[in-house]
Amino acid sequence: MSKSKVTYFTLIILTIITGLLSRHFRPIPLFIGDILWATMVYFIMRFLFTSNPVKFSLIAALLFSFAIEFSQLYKALWINNLRHTLFGRLVLGEGFLWSDLVCYTVGIAIGVLIDILLKAQLSTVPEF
Repeated sequence: MSKSKVTYFTLIILTIITGLLSRHFRPIPLFIGDILWATMVYFIMRFLFTSNPVKFSLIAALLFSFAIEFSQLYKALWINNLRHTLFGRLVLGEGFLWSDLVCYTVGIAIGVLIDILLKAQLSTVPEF
């Protein structure tokens, strides 16, 4: 596995852990989990499409996140049953909220910022 894939995989795991922990501390607002979920989606896109530009991953993450949110308007029995499982709740969510779209946009922007900062820092590190 390439160095960049390892970096993105590590960021995915750290974001998942942070997101799950955020649900266990009452003072942390629930929307933080939505922001972290979108950040994780961005890092997954970077992991899958490492050779593509950041812009590609940004757009792919936004499209995926928005599609998941809009899919919550679909209320068939089979998908509602899936949404009542832990996996379904974590990945698909339970109910459509316009505010989640804002959270996803913020989360993906945070992912892009982290990505840019990491690349800038890595490029200034001298080679040994």
